[in-house]
Amino acid sequence: MFDFAVFGSLFLTLFVIMDPPGITPIFLALTSGRPAKIQRKMAWQAAAVAFGVITVFGICGQQILDYLHVSVPALMIAGGLLLLLIALDLLTGKTEEPTQSKEVNAALVPLGMPLLAGPGAIVSVILAVQHADGLGGQVSVWSAILAMHAVLWLTMRYSLLIIRVIKDGGVVLVTRLAGMMLSALAVQQIINGVTQVIQGA
Repeated sequence: MFDFAVFGSLFLTLFVIMDPPGITPIFLALTSGRPAKIQRKMAWQAAAVAFGVITVFGICGQQILDYLHVSVPALMIAGGLLLLLIALDLLTGKTEEPTQSKEVNAALVPLGMPLLAGPGAIVSVILAVQHADGLGGQVSVWSAILAMHAVLWLTMRYSLLIIRVIKDGGVVLVTRLAGMMLSALAVQQIINGVTQVIQGA
């Protein structure tokens, strides 16, 4: 039987971690200057990649981490360093002419992973799947995951309307703001990972 408590708990947890409103300025910064068709495609790609990563880790995440001898703190630190590199590019205004490979890569990294499907979301899903009781619990967990990614796609898809309002000058401002937010998020993620390493030592 469908468990609304499990669904609501995981959905809210993922909403806080993945932060659809907070992803909007970062998505706008990473997609600015591209044709509207490509921007819409990137919104779909980012949500699809995040869902794919979350699904893989939800099914066999613990086994993957154990096999690779990778701890959760190590995953957090690596994700934080990757986000920090992207944030520095946004802050310093290092931009290149977009190419097809770059468009695909931006949807894969950092949007799909580790920004959306980051260590926090991955660990939350692994634990939720492990603790779900019976078929009803599993259906509730995967329904929450699917609903969350639908919200992410809708948020990114319709955030493109903002670009039409703020124009080029606003995009530059949003890019710098996104870089600052992303750098703070990256540093915090690294701090969390280091803290867990120290506590576990």
